[in-house]
Amino acid sequence: MSKNPIDDFKVLKSDLKFIGKDLQRPECILAERDGTLWAADARGGVVKILHDGKQEIITQSHDDRFSQASNLESRFTQGTLPNGLAFAENGDFLIANFGKDLLEVMTRDGKTKTLHDNIDGEEIGKVNFVLRDSKNRIWLTISTKVKNWVEAFNPNTSDGYIAVVDQDGIRVAAEGFKFTNEIRFDAKEEYLYIVETNGRRISRMRSHPDGTLSDREIFGPSDLGGFPDGIAFDSYGNLWGTLIYAEKIFALTSEGELRIILDDGNPEAIDKLDRHFFTGKVQIDDMIACESSVAPWMASITFGGQDLKTVYVGTLKGTTIPYFTSPVAGLPMVHW
Repeated sequence: MSKNPIDDFKVLKSDLKFIGKDLQRPECILAERDGTLWAADARGGVVKILHDGKQEIITQSHDDRFSQASNLESRFTQGTLPNGLAFAENGDFLIANFGKDLLEVMTRDGKTKTLHDNIDGEEIGKVNFVLRDSKNRIWLTISTKVKNWVEAFNPNTSDGYIAVVDQDGIRVAAEGFKFTNEIRFDAKEEYLYIVETNGRRISRMRSHPDGTLSDREIFGPSDLGGFPDGIAFDSYGNLWGTLIYAEKIFALTSEGELRIILDDGNPEAIDKLDRHFFTGKVQIDDMIACESSVAPWMASITFGGQDLKTVYVGTLKGTTIPYFTSPVAGLPMVHW
């Protein structure tokens, strides 16, 4: 195999450029071939950002409860809160709504309907991320069944799971994860890679043609040194990701070797958060103290641009989108 393009590749804060303004919680970003970006927005929809910076917000029904909540903890349990995004086959938006605990679909003019809010009559839980595969199946992660997710932010809760939606409806595909977050398929859709945020690791499972998953294993280090959130493959086979609170961008090679691409973390604050996490004493203030100066609470990675070499960084507390140039193109997503 040729030399890995990310060998010795590093990004400094000074390398970052920014697009978008006055955004609210642009956690997940979708990119289209023409340069258009779509960012999840806490006001209840998505913000469309053109390559020249012009933008508009498209909402299901404008909802300020998240942004106006008196404290951060209550913000995550009030009102609509679009989190993960994916394009439906017709270009509509599939939205994992973390605030309303459901999967919904929104047209590009804001018309919205609920697709699923329960499985076998049981509430679905904290819906986090949504992904569509090449067979037009929809994969959904549920981080926890605990209503107030902060109470599940510990090393012991393992009630996260993955659901799949196909022609037969919605069903549980795999369970027992420590705060299931973003998921991605490799280029051949042979494995599904799974972020376990509270497990501080990436797992993977073999994907079968009938939509079942098997052979769960840890991919890469058993502890990444932080809390992974979003992931995305490049075309070489490296799996890029973010460590939220540690405020790092990392990559795992196809052999599972860990590379740190960008580090804007506060070592003292990170150490305190880690100690409190492992003793079950985490407070919201511990998380706030870890905020990055350029991309506060790094949450996702999106490859875009016509050559798929522009890397956009989604954040939970930023109001703009940082980006930089990668030495290797991203793996095209199913909508590309």
